[in-house]
Amino acid sequence: MDITKKLQEFISVEQLKIEVLNAAYGNTETTIAKLDSRTIFMWYFFYAIFPWLTHSWIVLIGMFLMLVAMIYLAKVSYLLLFLFVFGLVGQGSMVLGVSLLFGGSLATLLPLMMFELKLAIISLAGLIAFSTMEPEKLSDGLLKIGVPGQVSFSISYGYRMLPTLIEEYHHVFMSFRLRGKAPEKHGFLYWRSVVYFMTLVVKSFYPLMLSSAKRARTTVESLESRGSLYSFKNPAVKKVKLGYMKFSYKDSLFGLFNVLYVVMLFMLAVTLN
Repeated sequence: MDITKKLQEFISVEQLKIEVLNAAYGNTETTIAKLDSRTIFMWYFFYAIFPWLTHSWIVLIGMFLMLVAMIYLAKVSYLLLFLFVFGLVGQGSMVLGVSLLFGGSLATLLPLMMFELKLAIISLAGLIAFSTMEPEKLSDGLLKIGVPGQVSFSISYGYRMLPTLIEEYHHVFMSFRLRGKAPEKHGFLYWRSVVYFMTLVVKSFYPLMLSSAKRARTTVESLESRGSLYSFKNPAVKKVKLGYMKFSYKDSLFGLFNVLYVVMLFMLAVTLN
């Protein structure tokens, strides 16, 4: 009973909102979070592209282990890690199952493992990069590298709206449950209850989409009335807004460490081969 209660608290809506807030705002004191956002962008783009350019197991495994260590240092939310593991295992199992179903053999397992390893490296880099930047820092970083102000603000706005959307979705879902009727019998393997709840999950999205559209329109109209579009395009305003952003010795050390680490992996791979 205690285990069931703890599990319910672990996956409750309130705990989900807390984890979303932690993912967006809770990692500002870590070492990686103190780097300039442009450094984090360049680091992420490197790990998003480089794995596709090599087929060395030693290099890929070394990069994966380093990112796992950085996940711990970056204090990434358990919710994001759960989604990462669930998606990676589910996708790999599905691809392997389809391959075996259409005449493949276990010989496809090794290439599939390398493909999944590359996806894991890219996904881990994305988790580290975007969970260590709060919405304001992410928006300013995108604005600094030349992304239009409307786009950078939209991404920042989406971060801020996530907890509200989760809470509103929960209210809509519970209202459907209060007004609806649950199956009197669960059926074999609870299939009736599963169909009932899956139907509510889908139905709850429609009122949420309408409410989100109305809220976004109200926000855009209020920003336009305050001259936000002018501030996005005015160089003087952008200079004042982004004046705090600058590279430091921490950014140089971080970049140098990653370059030396990858070079060391290549040297090790060449030596062992």
